Formats: sequence, structure tokens, C-alpha cells
Amino acid sequence: MAQIHLEVVTPTGPVISDDVDIVTAPGYGGEFGVLANHAPFLSTIKIGTLSYKKDKQTSYLMVSGGFAEVSNNKITFLVESAEYGYDIDVERAMRAKERAEKRLAQAQSQSEKINRARAEAALRRALARLRTAEMAKQ
Repeated sequence: MAQIHLEVVTPTGPVISDDVDIVTAPGYGGEFGVLANHAPFLSTIKIGTLSYKKDKQTSYLMVSGGFAEVSNNKITFLVESAEYGYDIDVERAMRAKERAEKRLAQAQSQSEKINRARAEAALRRALARLRTAEMAKQ
């Protein structure tokens, strides 16, 4: 099976650079999949789970915001953060989720737009971490 080169890069450096069979990512326009020899395109990436398959093994990364570019049989993700599902501290993610929900409830009652937006983003990250960790267990 033909492969596509996958690169995931964060501000702290590369997370993965490898040839894979398929990549699935959370775009703002919806989830999308990319195989070898895909047509070139550019997409924004939202908080969620990026998965890729190589040698019948699927790996999961929690990504938070960024861009993806497909060109010349290569897909590059430039994202704010990326962490493998098996590296996620589930207890920490649960605490972050609870804190975000509490902040969101406070921001709603106080009508603070900035705090509300920050709380919503923190909640999305925590939920994505939990989903990604659960997917990695399977």
C-alpha cells in the first residue's frame, strides 16, 4: 500500500515524522482523511483527535488548534500542542475538565466574555484529552 509522509510539529518541536498509511484529523470544516497521493490542500485544525495508521496499528494524538497542509505526498500539521493518547494523564485531564466547567458556570453568571471563552477552550482541550486517552486504550 502506498504511504504518505506525516509530520506533526508544535512550537516545542517535532512530535512525529514518519510514513503512514492514512491520517484522519479534526478540521474546522469537519473531520477529514488523507491517503497517499492526495490532492494538495490547506485546512485549519481544531481541538480534537488526530489518528494515523501504519502497519495495521492505529495511533492517536490529541491536537489543539493549528493548520494542516497536504502537498507532494506529505501532510504537515503545525499545531499548538500534540500529545499521544497513551501519554495523557487521565486524572489530570478530569481535574482540568472540572475546573473548566466550574469557571464556565461562573463566567456565565457574571457575563464575562473573555473568561467564558477561555473556560470553553479549556473544556474542549480536557474533553479531547479524555477522548484521545480512551481511544488509545482500545
